[in-house]
Amino acid sequence: MAEAPYDSDRLATVFGGSGFLGRHIVRALAREGWRVRVAVRRPDLAGFLRPLGAVGQIEAVQANLRFPESVKAAIEGADAVVNAAGIKRQSGRQRYEAVHVLGAGAIARAAAAQGVGALVHISGIGADAASRNRYIASKGLGETAAREAFPGAIVLRPSVVFGPEDDFLNRFAALARVLPVLPLFGGGETKLQPVYVGDVALAVARALDGAATGTTYELGGPEAMTLREAFERTLDVIERRRALLPLPFALSRLLAATTEFAGAASLGVFPKMLTTTRDEIELLRHDNVVSAAAIAEGRALSDLGVVPQGVEALAPAYLYRFRKTGQYASGRAA
Repeated sequence: MAEAPYDSDRLATVFGGSGFLGRHIVRALAREGWRVRVAVRRPDLAGFLRPLGAVGQIEAVQANLRFPESVKAAIEGADAVVNAAGIKRQSGRQRYEAVHVLGAGAIARAAAAQGVGALVHISGIGADAASRNRYIASKGLGETAAREAFPGAIVLRPSVVFGPEDDFLNRFAALARVLPVLPLFGGGETKLQPVYVGDVALAVARALDGAATGTTYELGGPEAMTLREAFERTLDVIERRRALLPLPFALSRLLAATTEFAGAASLGVFPKMLTTTRDEIELLRHDNVVSAAAIAEGRALSDLGVVPQGVEALAPAYLYRFRKTGQYASGRAA
């Protein structure tokens, strides 16, 4: 796709722009001709974002969601704002409520106060303020906080996101490299609809360019699959054979609690790859796929002008390193 001319008059501020999804959003906006201001806690560690655009097109500024004045300063003069800030696990001051709820509210209030034209808020399929799961509830409350302050906010709810730096397929492959048996939490029958990170990023750019006619979109890839199928496809790509062991939810929660304790007690020495949280287990109690209502009402990825790309087409390009001999692996399974 040809890149749009660099338009120095259009400025978008992206919160969470140095993260897995955020960096792809920054790239997509730069390609669409936006000038991008990336609001991060440590701008000195975000220099890798600059080559994603033309000289001077992307700049990193300091902002902390716990300090409204820094949020306000990061948004000043922006035409659009994207909130891609999020955490998968709580640690220290990085709590679900602080980032997903209070942070979302702070961004939306600052955007509204400064007359920003558009706000895109990244949430997740299944977000529910009434959920007993802390993560899911915080996502739902974050949507509410954003909409209360900025009623016209566009909410994008992706399913599990995959791509070169993901913590999804990469994690499965890494586990397969060191474990002879792989656990299928919750039995492995939960349905997922993996969506490519680049497609989500392009959806953000399309939304800011006026393609969004609704307020909440559910973003999924071209195919739904169970957790077991996701493991099996990963094993096929990396050419390894591993036993898959279905674990009921009760045992899954117990194992997750054990790894959480090991991580805390070891002060971070216990491998993060082997750590699973109880919140992550609870997420598997419900399917994570685009709803029939979203499809019928024109609130899916294709309705933003994005043709979704699938796991089988893209995953081999970055999972090959988990084969026994990398890109030089033979067709023989390990």
